[in-house]
Amino acid sequence: MATFRLAAFEKLLERKPVEVKREADLTSDFYGMLVFDRPKMKKYLSKDSYDAVIDAIDNGTTIDRKLADGVATGMKAWALENGATHYTHWFQPLTDGTAEKHDAFIDHNDMGGVVEAFSGKLLAQQEPDASSFPSGGLRQTFEARGYTAWDVSSPAFIVGQTLCIPTIFISYTGEALDYKAPLLKSLNAIDKAAVAVCQYFDKNVTKVWANLGWEQEYFLVDEALYQARPDLCLTGRTLMGHSSSKDQQLDDHYFGSIPERVGNFMIELENEAYKLGIPCKTRHNEVAPNQYELAPIYEECNLAIDHNLMVMDLLGKVARKHGFRCLLHEKPFAGINGSGKHNNWSLSTNTGVVLYAPGKNPKENMQFLTFVVNAIMAVYKHQDLLRASILNASNSHRLGANEAPPAIMSAFLGTEVNKMLDLIEQSVSEKNMSPEAKTSLKLNIGRIPEILLDNTDRNRTSPFAFTGNRFEFRAVGSSANCASAMIALNSAVANQLIDFKIEVDALIKKGVKKDDAIFQVLKKYIGICKPIRFDGNGYSEEWLAEAAKRGLSNITSVPEALKGYQTDSTKELFAKLGIFDEKELEGRIEVEYEKYMKKIQIEARVLGDLALNHIVPTAVKYQSLLIENVKGLKEIFGDEYKTLAGNRLEIIREISEHISAIKNKVKAMIEARKVANKIEDAHEIAVAYDRNVRPFLNDIRTHIDKLELIIDDEMWPLPKYRELLFNR
Repeated sequence: MATFRLAAFEKLLERKPVEVKREADLTSDFYGMLVFDRPKMKKYLSKDSYDAVIDAIDNGTTIDRKLADGVATGMKAWALENGATHYTHWFQPLTDGTAEKHDAFIDHNDMGGVVEAFSGKLLAQQEPDASSFPSGGLRQTFEARGYTAWDVSSPAFIVGQTLCIPTIFISYTGEALDYKAPLLKSLNAIDKAAVAVCQYFDKNVTKVWANLGWEQEYFLVDEALYQARPDLCLTGRTLMGHSSSKDQQLDDHYFGSIPERVGNFMIELENEAYKLGIPCKTRHNEVAPNQYELAPIYEECNLAIDHNLMVMDLLGKVARKHGFRCLLHEKPFAGINGSGKHNNWSLSTNTGVVLYAPGKNPKENMQFLTFVVNAIMAVYKHQDLLRASILNASNSHRLGANEAPPAIMSAFLGTEVNKMLDLIEQSVSEKNMSPEAKTSLKLNIGRIPEILLDNTDRNRTSPFAFTGNRFEFRAVGSSANCASAMIALNSAVANQLIDFKIEVDALIKKGVKKDDAIFQVLKKYIGICKPIRFDGNGYSEEWLAEAAKRGLSNITSVPEALKGYQTDSTKELFAKLGIFDEKELEGRIEVEYEKYMKKIQIEARVLGDLALNHIVPTAVKYQSLLIENVKGLKEIFGDEYKTLAGNRLEIIREISEHISAIKNKVKAMIEARKVANKIEDAHEIAVAYDRNVRPFLNDIRTHIDKLELIIDDEMWPLPKYRELLFNR
C-alpha cells in the first residue's frame, strides 16, 4: 500500500473517542449563553439604550450616537465578563464564507498603560480593507476603503474570545459588497408589499416577516483519509475514484442508527450551536454513506441565514476535534447522492398568522390563496433569476442529476390546492355568479384546512414545493450562503405582490367590489402561471419534453444560467425595489463568473497534478512488474509464455492505453486553459472553461478510475471510495 495511504490508516486505527460534556443538564439552561440577546440587553443597557435598540430591531429606526455609546458600554461589559478580549465586525463578503478582523478592547490611558475601551462609533461602523474581496470591478485593488455597518436586527455573539457583531459590508461609494445588505433590502421590500396586501383582509396587520428553516446536509470523512486525498483538501470533492461495491443501493444508511463517533460529534456540535442561540432540532443519517443532516426550528430569515453560516463554521471546527473533516461540497463523491440545503420559506404577520397556512373561514383562506398564487406567479415570471441564484460550479453537479431538483423551475402544490386553483380559474367572476355557485365556491375555499390535512404529499423532484404551510426551495446547494436564494425569492414575491395590489386597486377604482376584484386578478394569474405548476416526476424524460412545450427554460450550464441576473426583467425588478442598481448587479454577476472560472481552473490544475505525479507513475510501476513477470514466463516456458501470460499481456496493453489517454488529455486540458486564460471578458472566459476545460475532468477521471480497478490495491496511492465512505 502506498506510504501516505498506509500512514492514513495507521492514524485512523489510533483514533480515540472524544468525550463530550454539556454545560448543563437541560438545553434551556445554557441556550443562548453566548448571545447578547434581549434579556442580556435589558440587564446591561440603560432603559433609553435598550428601548432604542428594540425600536431599531422591530421598526427599523436609527439609533442616536449617544445612545449607541451606551449600547457599546453594556455590550463590552457583558463580553468581558464572558471572557472576550477582542471584538470584530462579522460580515458576509461575496466569497463562500464569512469575514472578520479582530481588534482588542484596549486603548491608551493617561498613565502610559491601557484601558478596556469600546465606543458607539466602533460598534456602529468599521473600515476594513476592501481591496482583496471580490467586487466584480466595483473596487480597484488600489482602492482599499470599505465600510462595515452594524446590523442591529441580528444579535452580537461570542466565539472563543471574540465578540462578533453582525454587519453589512459596502464600498466607499456605497455599493453592496456582501450578501447581507441586499438581503435586508429584500426583507424590507417583502414586508411592505405583503402588509399592503394583508390590509385587504385584516387591518391589524402592520408587519410581515419572511421566515426560513434551512436543512443542512453534509458528509464526514476521517481526517487522516482526507489528508491523503489532495483533491478533497484543495477542491472539496473527489476528482477521481471508482464507486464502491456497496454504497447507498440498500438504503440502509438513511435514518439508520447514528454511529457512536458521529453521535459524539453531533452532540458537541449541537451544544456549541445552542450556546450561540441556534435552535438545532433535527439530526439524522442521510441517504449516502457518511452523509448526515442538521435542521433547526424556523427563524426570521436574516437571523436564520446568520445562524446557518455560524453552523457551517461550527461543522468544520467541531469535526476536526473529533478526527473528522466536514465536506459541504454539493457533490464530493461521484455516483452517490450529493448534499443540498433545502430552504423552507414562509411569511408570518404581527397578528400571529402564517400566510401560507390555511385559515378557519373563507376570508382567511382567500388570503391564503392570494399569497400562494402570487408566490407561484413570482416563480413563473422570475424562473431564470431563481435558477441563477442557486447555480454555481459545485451545485451544478446535483441539479438535473436525478438526485436533486432539476434545472427546470417548477412548482408543486399538491392535488387539493391544484383543484382549488382550477376551480377558481374555471369559475366566472363573483359579480356574475349565481348565489348557488358563489356559495359552492366559498364552501370549497372554507374547506381548505380539511382537504390539506394529510392530503399533500411531498415531491422531492420539485425545486419549489408547497409543503403545508410553507414553500420548500429545494435547489439551494449545501455550501451556499442561503442569502443568495432568499434575495431572489423575497424580491420576486415582493414585486409580484406590488403588481397584484396595483391591479386590484385599479379594479376597485372602477367600482368593482374588493372581494370580486381580488377574485378576478387571482383568476387571471392562475391562468397565466399554470405552466409552472407540475406535480409529477421532475426527473422524467416526459417532463423535459412537456416543460419545453410549456415554454419553461432548462439551463444546466452555469455561465448561461447566470445570465438570469442580466435579463431586463431582473434589472427592472431589483432597480424598482432598490435592491441593486445596475452597477451593483453587473459587479455581482462578474464575481459569479469569476468564481466559476476559478473553481474549474483549480480542479483542472489539481487533477492534472494528481494524474501525472501520482496515478501515471503508479500505473507505470505496476505495468513494469507485469512486464518483468511476462519476461520471466518467456524465459522459463519459451513460446508457451504467450498462452500462459495472455491475460497479463492484455492488462499491460490496457494500462498503456489508459496512461496514453491520461497524458494526452491532461496536455490538451492545459492547452485549453492557456487559451481560455487569454480571454478578458468575464462571461466569455467562464464559457470557455465550461465548454473547453470542464469536459476534460470527466474524461481524465474515466481512465483513472479504470486503472484503479486494474492496479494492485497495495500500490494505489489514494484512499478509495470504500475507505472514505465506510470509516466512521
